[in-house]
Amino acid sequence: MLFMSACKKDLFIYEVDPVDLGQFDGAKDREKSNQEFAAILHANLFQTALSPNDLYKIDQCIQSIGDKQLAREVIISNFMNKPGVMIPTSEEMQADVDAFIIATYNRFLVRNPTEAEKTWFRNMIASDPNVTPELIYFSFALSEEYLFY
Repeated sequence: MLFMSACKKDLFIYEVDPVDLGQFDGAKDREKSNQEFAAILHANLFQTALSPNDLYKIDQCIQSIGDKQLAREVIISNFMNKPGVMIPTSEEMQADVDAFIIATYNRFLVRNPTEAEKTWFRNMIASDPNVTPELIYFSFALSEEYLFY
């Protein structure tokens, strides 16, 4: 009798709301051409189309540099420093962080963020006062996922 009561296992039940974390399935497998990258980036940042002449010049620039990653960084930087670029202010981002995160994912990756991605970005924005919408847009435009359809 003593033996049976001594081996009794306590059972704890933690009531946690289930959250669908989801996972991006990585279905994007076709890399954008130089001209597609430039045209889509310009549309994302300015909400207008880029002229065929400008597309040709940017394509030639990327090909002449050779290092596509470096060329993309230069193009993104140049676009973001042009007048007319449509980037929210830090105050607008801080006013509704969740809306900013969702809008950024939709704008650049053409999908909604998973709960894990929203939580990560929410925590990053809250913990680092130096994070700006420009830095986040720059990182999205350089991401692997952005380079593919």
